[in-house]
Amino acid sequence: MILTDTHTHLYSEEFQNDRNEMMQRAINIGVSRFFVPSIDSTYTSKMYELEQQFPENVFLMMGLHPCYVKPETFEAELEHVETELAHRNFKAVGEIGIDLYWDKTTLDIQKTAFKHQIQLAKKYQLAINIHCRDAFDEIFDVLEGERSDDLFGIFHCFTGDIHQAQRAIDLNMKLGIGGVATFKNGKIDQFLNQIDLHHIVLETDSPYLAPVPHRGKRNESSYTILVAEKLAEIYGVSVEEIARITTENSTAIFGV
Repeated sequence: MILTDTHTHLYSEEFQNDRNEMMQRAINIGVSRFFVPSIDSTYTSKMYELEQQFPENVFLMMGLHPCYVKPETFEAELEHVETELAHRNFKAVGEIGIDLYWDKTTLDIQKTAFKHQIQLAKKYQLAINIHCRDAFDEIFDVLEGERSDDLFGIFHCFTGDIHQAQRAIDLNMKLGIGGVATFKNGKIDQFLNQIDLHHIVLETDSPYLAPVPHRGKRNESSYTILVAEKLAEIYGVSVEEIARITTENSTAIFGV
């Protein structure tokens, strides 16, 4: 059984004392593919070190996270993204998007950065990995403006309703499902079985959003199996079937 964690911050400081052990725990239970999003330029070297250490398992994205889109630095950060994309192989542009939970004052430059990075993804024929928090309308507004056959990717940590899910799918996006699906108040478990499994990928967003029974604690990629077990329950299929279909879906998105 091969499980794929399509979104994990393996370089996080929260793993600095046991990163290798954490990775091995995941690999031991079948999580053998780890897709690592970028946040900003300060993490780039750490991402490259991870890739060198686990060349068969770790796959990288490049992008500027919306929470790090700041007036004084975002243009230089976007130049960094552009430079890195031009010089080496990445599997997606991400994580990118709009976050209005932490700072609404940067909405205009967040939209500018999001649109610019979508266009970079199209240029390099890459998927996008979308971060959306309190910003579905704004995200969809940008995506509709960029709608085309070469726009595709993953709606990371999807927490919307069924109508937003269907709209995302209509825009060539897979839904990234993680620990929220196991929360009693997560709500997405109430309609997920109305979404074809071929539109779903698994993720942890570790070290954040740990699934039940670890909610509130540090998340890690081995917990991908807990998300798979919850989806097996929701869809009435085996965990092996969830692993197979969602890994195939991730391959369709990332090309590997």
